[in-house]
Amino acid sequence: MDKLFGTLRLTPLGARRRTRPTALQTAAEYSGRWGWTLAVGSPTARPGTACDCGAARCAAPNLHLRVGPVIAPGATAAELAARCPEGAPLLLPTGHQFDVLDVPAQPGLQALVRLERMGTQVGPVLASPAGRLLLFVAPGTAERLPDLLYRMGWDDASLDLACHGLGSYLAAPPTPLGPLGPMRWLRRPAADTAPPEARLLLGTLAYACHRTRDRETEFAS
Repeated sequence: MDKLFGTLRLTPLGARRRTRPTALQTAAEYSGRWGWTLAVGSPTARPGTACDCGAARCAAPNLHLRVGPVIAPGATAAELAARCPEGAPLLLPTGHQFDVLDVPAQPGLQALVRLERMGTQVGPVLASPAGRLLLFVAPGTAERLPDLLYRMGWDDASLDLACHGLGSYLAAPPTPLGPLGPMRWLRRPAADTAPPEARLLLGTLAYACHRTRDRETEFAS
């Protein structure tokens, strides 16, 4: 993963050992500054990225199986400390302030570069240590994704492109995914900027995923 993201602008990881106050202060920024809903997750019981929830792609594997209280936007670090048990990860529930498009890292990075060169406004982007890119888009995208892809001519079930909406969760940076490492920002949220409409990103993302799949098929044959 370090090699894959080495030439891109990742938010510095900083000290490898983060204290609980630092993690809570980060969560307070999500809640207070960005106005995001938070949830208290459950510590992972085993390593790996396959999740017992059964979802083909899960952005909080084994961290959301015993979700605690949902925390409304505006919570302070002190309020979060009082509501979060020691060692419990903080999650970002999708479907409230944003949905998230989930693609493999390689085509996702290619699409991100192309979108930014075209001047497209891209919202927050997370780099998962599981080799995925997570792009924040307007809420409601997950429900409309099949129709959006159909209208763009990309209604291809084999595309490795998913969307997390209501009922799904993201591990909030810097939460680690077992031994793989922490979730990290590739593009941090910007002040007063709403997540973009998915239609502005989907065509480029789908094309990049399609090209990657074709190349992999060609190499395998």
